[in-house]
Amino acid sequence: MKRKNDHGFPDRNAIVAFIKANHGKVGTREIAREFGLKNADRIELKRMLRELADDGIIKKKRHKVSEPDSLPPTLLADITGRDTDGELIASPAEWDEVESGEPPKILIEMPRRPKPGTAAGVGDRALLRIERSNETEGPAWRGRIIKVIDKAKSRVLGVFRSLPEGGGRLVPVDKKFADRELNIAKTDTQGAQDGDLVSVDIVRSRGFGLASGRVKEKLGSVKSEKAISLIAIYAHDIPLQFSPAAEREAEAAEPANLKGREDWRDVPLVTIDPPDAKDHDDAVHAEADPDPNNKGGFIVNVAIADVSFYVRPGTALDRDAIDRGNSVYFPDRVVPMLPERISNNLCSLVPGEPRGALAVRMVIGPDGRKRSHSFHRILMRSAAKLHYAQAQAAIDGRPDDTTGPLLDPILKPLYAAYACVKRARDERDPLNLDLPERKILLKSDGTVDRVIVPERLDAHRLIEEFMILANVAAAEMLEKRSLPLIYRVHDEPTLEKVHALQEFLETLDVPFAKSGPLRPTLFNRVLAQLEGHDYYPLVSEVVLRAQAQAEYSAENYGHFGLNLRRYAHFTSPIRRYADLVVHRALVRALGLGEGALPDSETPESLGEVAAHISVTERRAMKAERETVDRLIAHHLADRIGATFQGRVSGVTRAGLFVKLDDTGADGLIPIRSLGTEYFNYDESRHALVGSRSGAMHQLGDVVDVRLVEAAPIAGALRFELLSAGESAPRGPRNFRGPRKSQKARPGRSPEKKRKPEKQKKSGKGKKGKGSKGKAWKR
Repeated sequence: MKRKNDHGFPDRNAIVAFIKANHGKVGTREIAREFGLKNADRIELKRMLRELADDGIIKKKRHKVSEPDSLPPTLLADITGRDTDGELIASPAEWDEVESGEPPKILIEMPRRPKPGTAAGVGDRALLRIERSNETEGPAWRGRIIKVIDKAKSRVLGVFRSLPEGGGRLVPVDKKFADRELNIAKTDTQGAQDGDLVSVDIVRSRGFGLASGRVKEKLGSVKSEKAISLIAIYAHDIPLQFSPAAEREAEAAEPANLKGREDWRDVPLVTIDPPDAKDHDDAVHAEADPDPNNKGGFIVNVAIADVSFYVRPGTALDRDAIDRGNSVYFPDRVVPMLPERISNNLCSLVPGEPRGALAVRMVIGPDGRKRSHSFHRILMRSAAKLHYAQAQAAIDGRPDDTTGPLLDPILKPLYAAYACVKRARDERDPLNLDLPERKILLKSDGTVDRVIVPERLDAHRLIEEFMILANVAAAEMLEKRSLPLIYRVHDEPTLEKVHALQEFLETLDVPFAKSGPLRPTLFNRVLAQLEGHDYYPLVSEVVLRAQAQAEYSAENYGHFGLNLRRYAHFTSPIRRYADLVVHRALVRALGLGEGALPDSETPESLGEVAAHISVTERRAMKAERETVDRLIAHHLADRIGATFQGRVSGVTRAGLFVKLDDTGADGLIPIRSLGTEYFNYDESRHALVGSRSGAMHQLGDVVDVRLVEAAPIAGALRFELLSAGESAPRGPRNFRGPRKSQKARPGRSPEKKRKPEKQKKSGKGKKGKGSKGKAWKR
């Protein structure tokens, strides 16, 4: 018997239970049919569904409803307002509305006497511990504030532009507010000069005209070297200076010696890094296993700088490190997690110098599988400092003066061991998204020289695979000793994303398994099937966007992308706080001496640390990405009117995002500039389709564009499309792939570039928002 209220209408609990019981999406039609509702009841049903969606109890996207996405037990949230009872309401700070609809609401439970650092108000950002509410009235989630991260901001970062009559204007650096200048009176400039990067307090907002502000702090000129990365550093509140106490601790630190360590100084460990690396925190060595019971197997040693020896829990160095969470890498500078005395000196495994390290010795079978492992606190001495191309050239028959003597005793065993472990890696079949990464090379004045795509070598894969093995060994060891740790986790794609990917692949006549457990192999089969075809970049991009984002967690739910059941970051404690926690846990588990994880650390407290460093990691990624955008926008600012070739990298209701081939720069083609007809967003095809001509612009299309506008401070580019769209519907029958770009005659709108073809009835897609996607990280 379906529960109904006094008016014969199903109650909220019954409707929610039906939606949850039907995995996937149902609509008002299915709900009405289930509860025998007549047409006259549809208005009341829609009202109830809207209320449930507003409270986050269900998710409503266009005409479909479903159970809301789950949230992690700890997350960063923005406090957005209050409910009718005056209680605070929050929403996740990291939420993709394009992909997942409206963000869920979280009711903040405030104790009568808040702990220090937990008193919050509207506009604040806070770290929350949350759980799903059992109530069908009100928000679907309830949360408790762990720590307030940021107070509501009334300060804006921007570039000061002086006016002839005195005073000036502030041009905000945030791309979203690039067109919202602030007026600064002559008496409020604090001596700022034209081109200075300044922080400004908003003193008055008007209903019309420009808001007013007062310069609070001058941060330097944007014309100076390294100013572009400085914008991101201040915009994201990335700590730039270490505390005096932390600097004193770093300077007072003494080099490690043999006390409490094994002597591995005669083991010829080598570092292999990028040529411009300033710190070298991991070294490797391999040899054939002499054990007759492991014929064809190897012993692989991975030694990692012993940061836990220098950075002890509760010290000033530790407080600064957890505040930063990780190092941040810009094209022109690095903002390190630890002072240079630690990261570039005592913990850098430079050749010929004794250095403390935490090492893992792994026995590899002839099938490439790890048979056993052991951890050791050692004193080592690096035999050589190599870069990837140098090591690869030696193996390929082109050794130099450094690698020549190392080729037979060191490099060949390393590559032989890698060939062995690669067998197990291929059998494990992790997600095979080996996407190219661009690197910006700068001139001496800090401006862009050129953008390159470094070649992906076996030397890169060798180090990567050995590091993965070491990370797995660390997680296994700590689990075996029942010690709390911070895992590196990567959830499998949500069912909604998988269904969206299936719908997209159907438009390309590409089969995708619809049943059985979800494994990376399913995605790899699709990619392998299309390798070498024009559609490969398009499908790779859509597969990437279907993935979740990796994060840190004190709870283990595996790493989907790597296809591993347990995984922890162990190999970079110089630049990641998560690795430092794992090192401390290993020191405690194995009784290796000083710098151990305190007994007071629990899964709950490490969960809070994991949530915090997940936030700092995303902060770093965003700051790094924005800096690259600004650098390239500066680089292209004097090329307005130039034409470029690129590929459609994003499709939204706002228009097309295009990534240029030569620089990797992203820019927007506003939908209003596509032509005189109306363009519908086809979600299943990731495309914009002309309502009259049927001209279609799809994710992955190769296009020619003209640069119309460049805003260097905001890092924004605007393009004009020069390529005609192809008539919809289309699919890659026999993998025909995206067609080559067709240049349109200047001054003509896209639908006039050729005669429109008749549009088939099946050509209309669903209306909806675009998808920006999320990257998964190792």
